[in-house]
Amino acid sequence: MGGSLTDLPYRVDKPWGHELIWAKTSRYVGKILHIEPGHVLSLQYHNRKDESIYVLSGEIVLRIQQGETLIERPLREGETFHITPKTIHQFEAVLTTDLLEASTPEIDDVVRLKDRYGRV
Repeated sequence: MGGSLTDLPYRVDKPWGHELIWAKTSRYVGKILHIEPGHVLSLQYHNRKDESIYVLSGEIVLRIQQGETLIERPLREGETFHITPKTIHQFEAVLTTDLLEASTPEIDDVVRLKDRYGRV
């Protein structure tokens, strides 16, 4: 899982924008999510991944499921949120948005419940 400095950063294109993975170790991952305005990431949860986000620029609507209801919370530049494992969540970009994400290393631990782009 480790790598040399020349392996980082690397870009992962996504239908909503891209991720820039700038740190990746056996204990944590750091990435920047660049989300184009009007795009919505999948409604998802993680079994093990624990993540915190910080809005570098722009604005998102964070949706968190509480019971049967999705609660919407706007997050603007300078705001943070901690997403624990098993929390059903979704991001929608109001403006072009860059999120800084710090998480545990399970970057493939994504259970998609609904996805506008047809990903499973």
